[in-house]
Amino acid sequence: METKELKIQYTAKDFKSDQYVRWCPGCGDYAVLSSLQKVMADVGVPPHETAIISGIGCSSRLSYYMSSYGFHTIHGRGAAIATGVKVANPKLSVWQITGDGDCLAIGGNHFIHSVRRNIDINVLLFNNQIYGLTKGQYSPTTQKGYVTKSSPFGTVERPFRPAELTIGARGTFFGRLLDVDLKNAQMTMTAAANHKGTSIVECLVNCVIFNDGAHSWLSEKEFRADRTIVLEHGKRMIFGKDQNKGLVLDGFNLKVVTIGENGVTEDDILIHDATSEDTTLQMKLALMQGPEMPIALGVIRDVADETYDEAVTKQIEEVQAKAKIKTFDDLIDSCEQWEM
Repeated sequence: METKELKIQYTAKDFKSDQYVRWCPGCGDYAVLSSLQKVMADVGVPPHETAIISGIGCSSRLSYYMSSYGFHTIHGRGAAIATGVKVANPKLSVWQITGDGDCLAIGGNHFIHSVRRNIDINVLLFNNQIYGLTKGQYSPTTQKGYVTKSSPFGTVERPFRPAELTIGARGTFFGRLLDVDLKNAQMTMTAAANHKGTSIVECLVNCVIFNDGAHSWLSEKEFRADRTIVLEHGKRMIFGKDQNKGLVLDGFNLKVVTIGENGVTEDDILIHDATSEDTTLQMKLALMQGPEMPIALGVIRDVADETYDEAVTKQIEEVQAKAKIKTFDDLIDSCEQWEM
């Protein structure tokens, strides 16, 4: 008699550890943690088949707050450890938790190469545009001219743009979320979890202590609908409080138009294609910046390609099939041995 395997329905509680969450009251990291736990429950990968890898920083404490396997590594090296975990055990669902300092400063080289290799890991890049854990120095994403503990007269450096780095490193997935927009956060994380390859999700979070209000011009409820656009594959790029604004191409550039004005109809509005191999429009969408253009949230790029871990596993199988020595024991047995 055949027996059907029962699928366990998980809840967010199944992914919550017993550790006290040690972030400042009001920190945007809480919202990302809560969304991640709900997404993991919905995706249905068991906690014992999930690994959370983090570096150093406020965001990197998240690995303690998940009831799963976890590894709190060293500064900037989360991507290297996550790579090793995934290649050693491809069946695990691996999530890397990192911040703009941890990921894009000391960890910048690891970041671009994990993206280039297309390792099947999910990266949540918390971007509060400041070093929070080490008390308020400017980070690689801090806006030029901003006064911080380490730039008392304003930083003179131009910031990195995570989307630009990801797409430039031939990334196959890039999404963006805002800490106060839980619905979009969960939708974007779910897409990242289902993507085969390196998925980068830039999480715009607020640091209430050292950079309070960095994203307030987006997060304030009164203006959010007019200053952000949530992109969904196959849907028209329409946004606004009244859902009457949209994006069109004006020559080689994107332009905001109002539906119903100057003969513009919904049919004129661009349809989002996250799966296109051509990154031209995806890059333009990812780099949109106010005041006239909205900031793109949701899934901006989601392209299928061979993953690094799949390629490594396939290569090992091909070599083993042709080789006389297939395992470590075979190697030992092939060596000259003496009995004492």
